[in-house]
Amino acid sequence: MNPARPSDPPVRFADAEEINPFQLLLDLHDHAGARTPETGLDDVLAELALSAAVASWWTRWQPSTIHTALRAGADLTDIAKATGLDASDVVRRWRRWVDIQTRLDIGGRPSVDPVEVQAIERRLGLGVVR
Repeated sequence: MNPARPSDPPVRFADAEEINPFQLLLDLHDHAGARTPETGLDDVLAELALSAAVASWWTRWQPSTIHTALRAGADLTDIAKATGLDASDVVRRWRRWVDIQTRLDIGGRPSVDPVEVQAIERRLGLGVVR
């Protein structure tokens, strides 16, 4: 459940981070599109807060999306091009996320199947480093 949104955009990161991530994108789009040369301090701070919250959300979600792409058969080159990261950064972020997800117990099972992770690592020619 998302908290009710105030009529004015937030000017603090902590408040912006409470907004649904998809709504954040819409709010940032609308707010940035309405900017004028006369934009006031609160409007500039709101844009900073909204953009910082968007970046924070998507940075946290990126490894999960990388995993989804790997499961779908994408190779590191494709993912690196899609993310703008070096392939080594893609692997580093994904492995850090996978390490946590394979240890996370949900109903007696890991959040991500370790066998699936090992299959992806083999397909990519990555040595298992655990």
